[in-house]
Amino acid sequence: MVSLKRLGNTELEVNPIGLGAMAVGGQNLFPQVDETMSRKVLTTAIQNGMNFIDTAFYYGFGRSEELIGETLKDTGKRNDTILATKAAHEFIGDDIKLNNTPEFLTKSVNEALQRLQTDYIDLFYIHNPDDYTPKDEAVGALKLLRDEGKIRSIGVSKFTPNQLKEANKDGYVDVYQGHYNLLERSAETTYFPYMVEHGISYVPFFPFASGVLAGKYNKNMSFDDHRANKPHLQGEAFTKNLDKVEQLRPIAEDKGADIAQIVLAWYLTHEAIDAVIPGAKRPAQVLNNLKAADIELSTSEIQKIDQIFQ
Repeated sequence: MVSLKRLGNTELEVNPIGLGAMAVGGQNLFPQVDETMSRKVLTTAIQNGMNFIDTAFYYGFGRSEELIGETLKDTGKRNDTILATKAAHEFIGDDIKLNNTPEFLTKSVNEALQRLQTDYIDLFYIHNPDDYTPKDEAVGALKLLRDEGKIRSIGVSKFTPNQLKEANKDGYVDVYQGHYNLLERSAETTYFPYMVEHGISYVPFFPFASGVLAGKYNKNMSFDDHRANKPHLQGEAFTKNLDKVEQLRPIAEDKGADIAQIVLAWYLTHEAIDAVIPGAKRPAQVLNNLKAADIELSTSEIQKIDQIFQ
């Protein structure tokens, strides 16, 4: 049985391996999304103790939230699940703009509650910073929603270090979600010390760097979805990254694990990180990711992985 971990200073206790639900109903990001398969992914996660599900309005413009709400209702597992969602994207005609105003965030929480078919959200993030709302005012609106019981904890995502400090002026920020993986490690110096000092939990997104760190890609692969324009998946950079990933294989084989599990286990050795939220398009990926929580890396293995990806 996996030991649950507390997210920062919150009362939320999660399986350290959660589910990033970008590919659950996110047709705008994954054109080949199969909703029947998405429901199977969610059900597999819920029934196997993966109690931390991370979604957003932007994933399918509400469709991911709807599918999760329907599945939690069908399984009767809402109260056993730590549910995180995000908002910041506002439709203005056919355009989308970022909005962090208290009015928009309050409206977004109320609409997400309906889509998720719940009367509370465990963790609500401001998905992206806008250019004009004072961040302490934005978080202050979420604090009022927390006082009302509509949300249980407050997160921000993609804020710069200065925006994060402004947002956390009154100490209300519980969780930060940001870009971090073995290929993008700048957060170790720009964010992690602040997280540890203030008891904020850092939840990395793109833990597999759009799949390359999962150890399943080869040099002949090409992409026709949101991955198509990512520099680390193109040309010489892609080849070099695959070579680094291959250096993890002996560690994985020694543990009777696969590379993806080793990568996830390595993240969880950081003091700032309490949980990771890899995505999954198939039930087998959910079960595979869950095994990472049982892997213990030695000090020398942690250091070797650190050196490979310095």
